[in-house]
Amino acid sequence: MSEIRVASRYAKSLIELASEKGIVEQVHQDMLAFSNIVSQNRDFKLLLNNPVVKSDKKLAVINAIFAGKVQDLTLAFFKIVANKGREASLEFIGQEFENQYNEMKGIVKAKVTSAFPLTTALRDELGQKLAAQTGKIIRFEERVDPSLIGGFVLRVGDQQIDSSVRTNLRKLRNNFQENSYINKL
Repeated sequence: MSEIRVASRYAKSLIELASEKGIVEQVHQDMLAFSNIVSQNRDFKLLLNNPVVKSDKKLAVINAIFAGKVQDLTLAFFKIVANKGREASLEFIGQEFENQYNEMKGIVKAKVTSAFPLTTALRDELGQKLAAQTGKIIRFEERVDPSLIGGFVLRVGDQQIDSSVRTNLRKLRNNFQENSYINKL
């Protein structure tokens, strides 16, 4: 079974159980902390993916890091995943949990790449327009790319709006290469 399918099922189970117990927000914070540790600590990630290290050793490390810092449900979940030998899937489970949490709360991530950092006013205006269009809460992921020259590239889900100067210049160059301005006899 693919890692994403496994992660989706485990994440769905965790989010449903957390909803029943009324601790979705706390478990969400726990999973964010776990994902941050995995992304920032290469050794921990390698440990989780190492097939030579036994599951009980991996679980001992997870307990040492997270015991007393996360909800009991989250710790029990880590134990279940370790007992099933799916520690390598924990990284993907964290990502999938975030996706399902966002879907449950009506949150959409919008990736904005601009030539310069967005001002607060521009960010608010863009957020209001997107919220009105999608009917969901917008969370921005911002990136600065000076090669755009000006404008921005906005990606929401599978839709992309590219109003950068770089793209407009590329389109103009392609139009000139077609020589559409020369009369054809």
